[in-house]
Amino acid sequence: MVEYNNLVKDNLFETKHGFSYQCDLTNSIIINFGGTIATYKVRDFLIFQRKVNSVAILEMLYDLSDKCDTKLIEATKRNFSRNLTICEIVQLRELLNGTKFSLTLYSMLNEVLSDVLV
Repeated sequence: MVEYNNLVKDNLFETKHGFSYQCDLTNSIIINFGGTIATYKVRDFLIFQRKVNSVAILEMLYDLSDKCDTKLIEATKRNFSRNLTICEIVQLRELLNGTKFSLTLYSMLNEVLSDVLV
């Protein structure tokens, strides 16, 4: 059973607010942020990551109205939909950007190592 669990998921990135891992069986990325679990194909993950990064944090900070205290963040195909505070948006960005970095790093390492082995 231990071998099956290691095959199913590879931990990508972790913060104190959440973690992400890659499922080899479904070829998807699973994000657990604040107890909310969402599954993405790589393409959908990258779209969601860009969407979260496009939130104008500075504008939210300087706007003193109550409507800018939170922002509704929705993902493609509705697997993530939450009103997040500014701090939570920053924490989600950290998790998503770390996950993207790990994916990029693994991809580069795989490319380099496959060239060396051939």
